[in-house]
Amino acid sequence: MLNMNILAVETSCDETALAIVRADGGLQNPHFEIVGELVSSQIDVHKEFGGVVPTLAKREHLKNLPVLYKKLFKTSPVGIEEIDMIAVTVGPGLEPALWTGINEAQRIGKEHDIPIVGVNHMHGHMYSFLLSGNIKTADVFPMVALLVSGGHTIIISMDSLQNYRVLGETRDDAVGESFDKVARLLGIPYPGGPAIEKLADKGDSHAIAFPSTMLHEKGYDTSFSGLKTAVLYYMREQDANTQINANQQMTANKKEKMWKMGEYKLSDKERANIAASFQYAAFNALTRKTARAAKNIGARAVTIGGGVSANKKLHKILLKRLDEDGCSDVKIITPPINYCMDNAAMIGVAGYITSLRGLSYPLEADGVLGV
Repeated sequence: MLNMNILAVETSCDETALAIVRADGGLQNPHFEIVGELVSSQIDVHKEFGGVVPTLAKREHLKNLPVLYKKLFKTSPVGIEEIDMIAVTVGPGLEPALWTGINEAQRIGKEHDIPIVGVNHMHGHMYSFLLSGNIKTADVFPMVALLVSGGHTIIISMDSLQNYRVLGETRDDAVGESFDKVARLLGIPYPGGPAIEKLADKGDSHAIAFPSTMLHEKGYDTSFSGLKTAVLYYMREQDANTQINANQQMTANKKEKMWKMGEYKLSDKERANIAASFQYAAFNALTRKTARAAKNIGARAVTIGGGVSANKKLHKILLKRLDEDGCSDVKIITPPINYCMDNAAMIGVAGYITSLRGLSYPLEADGVLGV
């Protein structure tokens, strides 16, 4: 079936999201209309813990799903009886959270006799560029997809919507995870990415020479653990003399706790320079490898998906890298900013493509599901 009304369910992390997506055009010329969508954020629930707590995420999803479902169909012009398919995220993500969405999809599917397609969350980000408007696939392939989020950093070569291969991944921390960890060092509440971007605008990105790791390796893998550690040691070094001289009796444990909680005696300008220099170092290697991939495969476009793709500095640096590599004609395509984050609309898009490919992931939570 090429024309579908899809109910999409996304609960992979800390966003409870439902959407109704009208899809048509098939794999050659897909078109999507978002009929209705609702998202319930859990940021306030997890903020005090500095990250997402799986059991709390599960609790919130269980509370939010029936409320959003009722509200969605109360306002939507498409009734549940007109839904042709349910698309639900099965992984990767937090398994307790994933199960809540899977179970809700199965409940709805059984009650209304609607088929269910299990969807890979990263495919949602990979295909989210199709929510940018009237994208003609003939104009964008071959394409490089850069997927950057709190859990993943992946560079993918795409020949079409159904033919792709992973070129490189992070060997340790995801870039979004490193942003959250550095934000914690700076005393910035979760989620750290948007706050670091804002703080970095006030700083000098070349003030501190943080390492852009794996910059000169031939492959497309990345690494951010060393960069995060470099920031940690730099901040400890800047603060150590002041703190130790103020209290020679300070215990090692207390000093350890201080820098972990972001309790440094640094000026606003120092903090801004750290944020800006860290952000530049993180994006430097990442954009160089993405631009190199675009050049090597003869890409016509680069798409960026995932929460970190909302960062404007990432786009600016990538444009510069593409120009330096002689790829100034390569288009950068990203979805609207609200579809950079976790959302159900992208799961509807991925569900449509997955279904037309004759695929469906098992309806079981898989926290480490690969692309």
